Amino acid sequence: MENEKQLGIWMDHSEAFLMELSNDTIVQNIIVSEFTHEDRELSITNRGEKHMHIKEQHLQLNFYNKLSDCIRNYTEVVLFGPTNAKDELFNLMKDDHLFKNIKIEVKHADKMTENQKHTFVREYFK
Repeated sequence: MENEKQLGIWMDHSEAFLMELSNDTIVQNIIVSEFTHEDRELSITNRGEKHMHIKEQHLQLNFYNKLSDCIRNYTEVVLFGPTNAKDELFNLMKDDHLFKNIKIEVKHADKMTENQKHTFVREYFK
């Protein structure tokens, strides 16, 4: 299946490692959420916790939208990582018609080294 475009994404709420598998070679990109610990502290200090949560939700949605835009270019995707961020992203995409022809699966995984992530993606798509 040479025309299969396969992508593994190890993610948490702050960053996503996108690993495209092509001919057993991994090409990796990183997308980082714009919501930082400093933003959190500044929002709580200056405007209160409610404002911080609104800003966090907005920036988290932007993060997920960037990932969704990348996922549209693939035929098979595995989302994995230690937090529920992968589930949140999957839930945003599952009812969207733009993703109906993409096989997307969610797997739990702990923190991993770069080599462990690459091995996971290779093994998953074997």
